Amino acid sequence: MKKLYELPQLPYSYDALEPYISREQLRIHYEVHHKGYVDGANKLLQMMDEARAEGRAFDVKATLKLLSFNIGGHVLHTMYWHNMAPTGKGGGVPGGRIGDKIVEDFGSFERFRNEFTEAALTVEGSGWAALTYCRLANRLIIAQVEKHNVNLYPAFPILLVVDVFEHAYYIDYKNDRRKYLENWWNLVNWDEVERRFSRLVTT
Repeated sequence: MKKLYELPQLPYSYDALEPYISREQLRIHYEVHHKGYVDGANKLLQMMDEARAEGRAFDVKATLKLLSFNIGGHVLHTMYWHNMAPTGKGGGVPGGRIGDKIVEDFGSFERFRNEFTEAALTVEGSGWAALTYCRLANRLIIAQVEKHNVNLYPAFPILLVVDVFEHAYYIDYKNDRRKYLENWWNLVNWDEVERRFSRLVTT
């Protein structure tokens, strides 16, 4: 049987992000929503494998669009969990190469934080804000990712993401996305962002 996607283990306990993200919010986000994308992608892969083996046709356009949505949801959520650290171990102003690069490209960390927050607040529909890196221009670029798979820059590695689908914050913050984002900054795992960036600039 061909390999399928698996739901990864969280890198911390359900209550590790409190009070900024509650145990119940994190549990439902992970067990229901992230798992749903994994299951959805696997179901589509199995359907395509069976159709190909049996010589049956399927709606390629619709299937690939839905597959992209589910795989994107799985990949971005996996990054999102690791982009956060337990309360007291994340947040603050980053140092290292990523801290220097943020200042170089945005002028200051505060300017970057404001622009990233605005991107997360204004992404159309449901989606994500992402900090990406362009090797060609040697620049950090903020991206708005609609849904899980629209407005991605091809081949731009993602360094940092925040989920702004309502399922990421509605239990704790209702429709107050701004409050969720204000608190999310206290959880950012800058060590992980530094590791991702350092791998890119040393290769």
